[in-house]
Amino acid sequence: MATSTSVSVEQELWEKWNATRDREIGEAILRMYLPLVQYHVQRIATGLPKNINKDELNSLGMLGLYDALEKFDLERDLKFDTYASFRIRGAILDGLRREDWLPRSLREKTKKIEAAIEKLEQRNLRTVTADEVAKEVGLTEEEVTSVLSESFFANVLSIDDENRENENKEKAGFAIEDKKVQSPESKLIESELYSELASIISELSEKEQLVISLFYYEELTLTEIGQVLGLSTSRISQIHSKALFRLRQVLKRYL
Repeated sequence: MATSTSVSVEQELWEKWNATRDREIGEAILRMYLPLVQYHVQRIATGLPKNINKDELNSLGMLGLYDALEKFDLERDLKFDTYASFRIRGAILDGLRREDWLPRSLREKTKKIEAAIEKLEQRNLRTVTADEVAKEVGLTEEEVTSVLSESFFANVLSIDDENRENENKEKAGFAIEDKKVQSPESKLIESELYSELASIISELSEKEQLVISLFYYEELTLTEIGQVLGLSTSRISQIHSKALFRLRQVLKRYL
């Protein structure tokens, strides 16, 4: 918890920055919020291929933090860390969208695995396990869960790509209707999604459920979760990927 002294110092820095836009004061404020950039880099990097350099993500995050500093209105009823989080995350995702960050080999493996999942589901008329898919494609279970965990992030990025069929070049993220009142159809789809996710989550192991809860609900990083559970970050990453494999099959049908 911040002390009254640190709060007053921060407030003084903000007031000086707001009045003078002095470069040194701005840099002092940026240094105070560097941990915020590192936090978002860690969370986003969890779903990215290993070839993505964290230093590059940090650079993108710093651009977002600087942008937040330049545009933040001290008079608004909004905390800077909340505003900066949107800018930092947005800058990192925008940077990833501009690059073909998913290696061709990973794309090919993803297509092969997804084809196998579809084939097995049609054959067995049920959700398949990572072990079954691994045997079908000749990979290890860990490779299957890792590949799909990394490629799943591409679906998150693609929602904001340009809609090529839209003459106005609107982005898909902005083309989605934003209705205050849900239609009966959307309510039904949402209800089915929640029901399926709840069912899949209930089938996860206790450790997998805990990792999913700590990562997505408590918003801890994999390193922090490892510290809580007394496990290595790589082990937590494996547990997360395995759980995400199950959830991904449900989410992919609704995204």
